[in-house]
Amino acid sequence: MKILFASAEVAPFSKAGGLADVVGSLPKELEKDAEIAIFTPLHGCIDKEKYGIKELENSEMWLTFGNQPHKFNLYMTKLPGTDINVFFIKNDWYFSCFKEVYPKYLDPRYEHERYISFSLAVMEYAKALNFRADVIHANDWHTAMLPLYLHSNYKFDEFWKDTKSVFEIHNLAYQGIWFEDVIDFANMRKDIVYNQWGCEHYDRVNWMKGAINYADRVVAVSPTYSREILGSEYGENMDYTLRGVQYKLRGILNGIDYTVFDPKKDKALVKNYDVKSLAKKEENKKAICEYFGLEYNPERPLIALISRLVDQKGIDLIRDMQYELQNLEADFVFIGSGDSAYENLFIWLSNNTKNIRAYVGYDAKLANLLYAGSDFFLMPSKFEPCGLSQLIAMRYGSLPIVRATGGLEDTITGYPLDDSNGFKFWAYNGWDMLNAIKCALYVYTDKYVFDAMRKSAMQADFSWKRSSAQYMAMYREITNK
Repeated sequence: MKILFASAEVAPFSKAGGLADVVGSLPKELEKDAEIAIFTPLHGCIDKEKYGIKELENSEMWLTFGNQPHKFNLYMTKLPGTDINVFFIKNDWYFSCFKEVYPKYLDPRYEHERYISFSLAVMEYAKALNFRADVIHANDWHTAMLPLYLHSNYKFDEFWKDTKSVFEIHNLAYQGIWFEDVIDFANMRKDIVYNQWGCEHYDRVNWMKGAINYADRVVAVSPTYSREILGSEYGENMDYTLRGVQYKLRGILNGIDYTVFDPKKDKALVKNYDVKSLAKKEENKKAICEYFGLEYNPERPLIALISRLVDQKGIDLIRDMQYELQNLEADFVFIGSGDSAYENLFIWLSNNTKNIRAYVGYDAKLANLLYAGSDFFLMPSKFEPCGLSQLIAMRYGSLPIVRATGGLEDTITGYPLDDSNGFKFWAYNGWDMLNAIKCALYVYTDKYVFDAMRKSAMQADFSWKRSSAQYMAMYREITNK
């Protein structure tokens, strides 16, 4: 079986969020059962020398969008530790000119043009490479055009006639909405795709709706999220469409790559450890306290947050409870970037409180050190399709404190249940979050229970092995292979 993955970001080459981790790790587990190719844009931030990314011979290709021809080139390397080919599509007008995966303040029309051009280039380059995929696996709105292209432009193309498509929803909040003239730019048959059973949604083009309607299977990244998005609270005005295609909707929990996130081998740590040597974990806590100017105290817990600073992640609850957090017998370290109002809040708290410190931005090594150095990990999300941070935190023995939504509900067993590996609260308000934090602080004083919970968290299996089997079963179901 041949599977083509298309994604706006792929770890370790380019990363802005969990999507990159998924596309960079799931194929590794699928490799033993399928031949896989991954396509992604060649962003300006990608280090070609570091990863041995080289241009293929005679790769230049010209595609016309609207009335404007655009030049593309194709680069390739292997996904580290595998024999999987990763193809990078270069276009100087849309991707190579930026040093970020998702540049800020782009004109929305231009943003649509970027991913339309990438998606059509994926179809044409796969054909040029003779990679006749049995399944095209598209991810989020950036590649949602692929199922539409299969349904319209390539419907009677001999090369693609047997290809099925899977569309994965990593975050339903971002759907790719614009005016109908963008279909002309995409060279799509408007009479085929622009209707209520295609991509038309309230007199606008909605790429995600089109992909949901035309894909053979639709995947949400956790079982709970797949149920939540069928209702109006989490459905983002797409719940009616999703309820109409429930027969092809699946909820498959994301995993993490245990070879990448391993406290026993992670070079970012001051002291490596595993579940049998948890005492060594304290050296990382000392290093974090020293780095952020906090007084190290083994009897005082350290609570971490590593997140995008946006409303979805529950940062408004931290804002509401900022004075209560200052009075707790605990230290807090926050890492992240996002909305300028939250960035400014965290900078102010870092400069004006005794127990709260922040790093505005993202540093992968510092983040891993914080996973290892913290006792608890805070995720008060308003909604969370799956969440990878809580899985990484558990891997490093940091107990998650989460709001029970989406993947957080599926992965965390809340105290005081058997085999509990974290703490939960349900109502979306600051006081419930504060009570969950206080519960965690109480458990911290009981070292026997605290250590038992840490071991339970570290021994939980959220690798890709189980999830990849569900993906393969789904691929076989739609291809009959």
